[in-house]
Amino acid sequence: MMNQWQESVASEYFIKGIVRQEIFYNEENGYGVYLIEIEETSSDEGLDEVTVVGHILRLQEGELYTFFGNWVDHPKFGIQFHVGRFQKELPNTTEAVVKYLSSGLFHGVGKKTAQKIVDHFGVEALEEIAQNPERLKEVTGITTAQIQSISSGLQEHFAIERILVYLYSLGLGPVSAYKIVQTYKQETLTVIKEDPYRLIDDIEGIGFQRADDIARRQGFADDHPKRFQAAVLYLMKEASLSMGHVYLTKEQVAEQMGQLFGEKKLEEQFSQDKQHQYIQQLIDEERLIGEEDRYYLPSLYYAEQGIAKKVKEILSYECEPIAIADIYQAIGEIEEREQVSYAEKQREALITALTSPFMILTGGPGTGKTTVIKGICQAFAKLHEFSIQPDDHDSMDLPIRLVAPTGRAAKRISETTGLPAMTIHRLLGFRGDYFEHDIDHPIEGTLLIVDEASMLDTWLANQLFRAVPNGMQVILVGDEDQLPSVGPGQVLHHLLQVKEIPRVELNEIFRQEEGSSIIQLAHCLKEGKVPDDLLKPRDDRRFFPCNQEQASSIVLQTYLNAIKRGYTLNDVQVLAPIYKGVSGIHQLNRKIQEAVNPKDPTKKEVTWGDTTFRLGDKVLQLVNHTEHPIYNGDMGRVSAIDEEASANQPVLWVVFDQLEGPYKRNQVSQLQLAYACSVHKAQGSEFPIVIFPVLHAYRHMLQRHLIYTAITRSKSYLILCGQKEAFIKGIQRGETLKRNSRLKELIQEDELKTT
Repeated sequence: MMNQWQESVASEYFIKGIVRQEIFYNEENGYGVYLIEIEETSSDEGLDEVTVVGHILRLQEGELYTFFGNWVDHPKFGIQFHVGRFQKELPNTTEAVVKYLSSGLFHGVGKKTAQKIVDHFGVEALEEIAQNPERLKEVTGITTAQIQSISSGLQEHFAIERILVYLYSLGLGPVSAYKIVQTYKQETLTVIKEDPYRLIDDIEGIGFQRADDIARRQGFADDHPKRFQAAVLYLMKEASLSMGHVYLTKEQVAEQMGQLFGEKKLEEQFSQDKQHQYIQQLIDEERLIGEEDRYYLPSLYYAEQGIAKKVKEILSYECEPIAIADIYQAIGEIEEREQVSYAEKQREALITALTSPFMILTGGPGTGKTTVIKGICQAFAKLHEFSIQPDDHDSMDLPIRLVAPTGRAAKRISETTGLPAMTIHRLLGFRGDYFEHDIDHPIEGTLLIVDEASMLDTWLANQLFRAVPNGMQVILVGDEDQLPSVGPGQVLHHLLQVKEIPRVELNEIFRQEEGSSIIQLAHCLKEGKVPDDLLKPRDDRRFFPCNQEQASSIVLQTYLNAIKRGYTLNDVQVLAPIYKGVSGIHQLNRKIQEAVNPKDPTKKEVTWGDTTFRLGDKVLQLVNHTEHPIYNGDMGRVSAIDEEASANQPVLWVVFDQLEGPYKRNQVSQLQLAYACSVHKAQGSEFPIVIFPVLHAYRHMLQRHLIYTAITRSKSYLILCGQKEAFIKGIQRGETLKRNSRLKELIQEDELKTT
């Protein structure tokens, strides 16, 4: 039987049947599982009922539908019908029509009224009413409100059907069609026909090429102005999100437009005059900002201007005068109490921080940045006569605000300094679509210290600086050799180029005295050098040569060896540059999960897409949670699962340090397995053991900053595996793509445009 069903995935079957039960439905992506009682089918296997699955608009129990798709044999759930498209069928018997009209879909219409309508029009009642709603007035005793309810309900039914059929005709699949209908509802056809390029901004997963194909299928001309303008805005957004640019030059826009359309076609379809005209229209509509030879997205233009303005303001503050003798005395007391002896550069950093309104502290691993941060806090409290004892303050009213871009980075700096720290988003009161603190509602405190500042992008840096009150001293701490921010801009790098901002670089390695070859390796790589002993086993690192096919097995074996030696899942972290492929993050996660937390009939689990989450799994938060103080980059463990949860109830819970966060089904997409994660996601964190494969398959991602960032995540032991040649080539690729930004120049200009 299955051979016949599976003989060709290209063959499309259909089943017509009544929905008997909704087994599962995800409101966010429209994935549903329904039990259908079959009335008619193109297959002749004699089934009475079947489970249908797919991305579809929510079905109503008791109603009749026709589904088109293919039969599949699911390894866990057995025979299912996978829906590619479907259509709702109107009832085809008088009893069914009465039941349909009185089902509650039409407000105010009961069984008696429904029977009257059917008695008058017969089995064709619904089609007749849909074509001519006024005929309902012929039915004795029916009210105006009932006429309106039935008419509007049927119109909506037929409208959704027309919309779906139209979207399918444009080459859209059920997932995209669902997202579009959910977004635009009854306005879908109007939007699609008038401006299909709106889909680029409004619908996740639809880029310019897809929207352009939809436009072409509808007869949009190649030289349509909306086409050119959508392409420009698309390229601008891609440049900011994929390449980190704050702006593109006019030359870059012209070059990328030529690549997108083909230079010859671009000139044929849009003359130079038309190109200038359409871009000027975008500027006039404030969808684009043009300045000299540069184009900006408005949000980035004003964010960069805002950072520059605030930095200049902070530099103009006059710190409370403190006698140098008092500073030396405070530093001496700290050295005696903490039994430390500050090096010359560390002492310079302390004095600069205490006497400057704005300061940047940089240094590689093992150079004592955390020691200096702790000393700054203690000296600042001593000189300004307030306590920093945890019992005297909660985390939100301490005069010193210690923050980092990610939750793990904040936790690490809190553990090493003994002071409360938090994410930037929590400090600013992030509420999903706005921040509670801004220029009109500044944060409180007298000193702001931002750790892991290399992770600051232009948008977040602007939000943070906007909320800094007048007179607050600011210290940025970071390692300029780490990866730049995921988002646009390279804030720390460009601020370091501003000579007016005091800067102290720590370059003496203290952890080297403890015999850390990881620290030695990191500082060697900073200079673009690869040590001769890279393959030689050391007390705290190893390099296992292997090819791509062997890499995942070596990663898994070393992971399991660490667990056997008593390390926990939180202690061991696999890092990789890419997500796809046999040695990518997704595949590594699946292999490790199956080894350390395998499928078990007694263990609850929940599946989202291609990922199954089980009780005890290590997981990573991918975005800032809109309902709980859980932020992008936080790692936790699945603590509970409710496999029977409804759409509005939590289906799983995750413990992040001391906080347990609930997740509804439509929020599970915020998580991914975290046995392996990207280097960017690990930035700001440290782990006792890091396993990092380095392969030629990663060549497009491998470069010095990424490798350096990866190995410096290791606190005690580093395991490298892969190809030495790939490692060497990656280190030789020392220059990352230069990001367009004018932050340095703006700070040095006299006047700025801000909003």
